[in-house]
Amino acid sequence: MGSRVEKHLSRLAMPKTWKIKRKGRKWVTRPLPGPHSLKVGLPLNVLLRDMLSYAQTAKEVKYVLNNQEILVDGIRRKEPKFIVGLMDVVSIPSIKKQFRILINKKGIIIASEIKQDEIKIKPCKIIGKTAVKTGKLQLNLFDGKNILTEDKSFNTGDTVVIEVPSHKIKEVLRLEKGAVVYLTKGKHIGETGIVDEIKGKKLIYLSGKDKLETLKGYAFVIGKEKPVIELHE
Repeated sequence: MGSRVEKHLSRLAMPKTWKIKRKGRKWVTRPLPGPHSLKVGLPLNVLLRDMLSYAQTAKEVKYVLNNQEILVDGIRRKEPKFIVGLMDVVSIPSIKKQFRILINKKGIIIASEIKQDEIKIKPCKIIGKTAVKTGKLQLNLFDGKNILTEDKSFNTGDTVVIEVPSHKIKEVLRLEKGAVVYLTKGKHIGETGIVDEIKGKKLIYLSGKDKLETLKGYAFVIGKEKPVIELHE
């Protein structure tokens, strides 16, 4: 049987990306291993109780999850420790509310409310690709998903916009000049811009009249001429 320390996180030791009070209760829920790291994800318990205030206690969160539909990327989740993270869509049909998990310009995880017509799409960055014996290409996505395709034109760094929960590819967004990117790391985290040039591992992008530089690996393509998702807090 695991110790309390293994099952929980000290509030002082929790990731700085979690926007919850560090004083008060000593412990906070540690999420189960899942599709996101602690830096870009947090447990449903923390999201529903500490961020959205839809429950006051962990017990109330369990009640909500057991008695209401709480959907993550279109799939009902009942585990309070299930980790939700960057680009996931969390929807609560009973109150007609839906949110996308994003990171703001302060590097904090936020739940950004979105419109109903956006809940079935999710941008997923390609972090790797593998040729399989069937002759198809396996795309390894940033959130742990793997998708098989016969199209060999995909590149690492591109984004596929998938339909959830079916995981059907609806659109591909290339990491190239003119692409709209959202920065997920670095000093410009949470910002968006237009790719101007790619030089090896470096990426030059336009933000208004400013021309800025970041690492190519920090860029998450979210559109061609405009974002395919809402980004406001």
